Amino acid sequence: MADHFPPDIDMETPSIARMYDYLLGGKDNFEADRKACETLADGIPELVAFANDNRAFLSRAVEYVAAQGVEQFLDLGAGLPTAENTHHVAQRSRPRSRVVYVDNDPIVLAHGRALISDSEETAFLLADIRRTDEILAAPETRRLIDVDLPVCVMLVSLLHCLPDADDPFGMVRSLMERLAPGSCVVFSHIVSEDPRAGAWMTDQILSFGTPWGRVRSPQEVFAVFDGLEPASAWPDGRDEEPRVVDCSTWRRPGVDPLFRPADPSVRLWELAGVAFKR
Repeated sequence: MADHFPPDIDMETPSIARMYDYLLGGKDNFEADRKACETLADGIPELVAFANDNRAFLSRAVEYVAAQGVEQFLDLGAGLPTAENTHHVAQRSRPRSRVVYVDNDPIVLAHGRALISDSEETAFLLADIRRTDEILAAPETRRLIDVDLPVCVMLVSLLHCLPDADDPFGMVRSLMERLAPGSCVVFSHIVSEDPRAGAWMTDQILSFGTPWGRVRSPQEVFAVFDGLEPASAWPDGRDEEPRVVDCSTWRRPGVDPLFRPADPSVRLWELAGVAFKR
């Protein structure tokens, strides 16, 4: 199975991108990734549902943003390609949509470039997602993204991968300052109101040797929306709270948005939202 991966890949240390691929039913992962997921599932039984709900949120959010007229997408920490990637959803609604995927995993780059080899409106960039100035200056980005027009920045299941020392929310503010009014973020982040549950997941992932950040509280992650206007989370777009919600309930047809899962035994979830720069 590993013969189609790029050379010099560390197959012994779990990768967040490959773990996510495994949880979504993909095949581009190694035994270390699968074992890591199984360890996490011992403490988080809903882990597979967690990943699939987040992926479904991405599709609904991109469809919504494209319907607002945004045609440029910068997908940071894109992960391994699967069905219903950002460009599939965006270009279905707006065929002229341009998408730049950014990730620091060479496996993502190899598979991503193969996926979009025949698309002039899509590019993959191997880069450190924290170096936003370099990302915006890269030839791939300059070819497809005009920062004088609205850009959607995809931060889906990303910022919990960055430690506090990297100032992930400051990184987002700095990036959004560079972008035109009408730009937006699509955001989800693993959160918990139970410090012990959050610390357990964080400690487990770090024990694998996998670079990661931490589970944060909902109040901490609200910082990503500073200076932005969150869109309605209701399927019919009504002007009511909540606007930042459990990702599985954001604009999901037939479901009222909930700040957290209704089951009180669920101690971790992904808080999600879409917010615009006005």
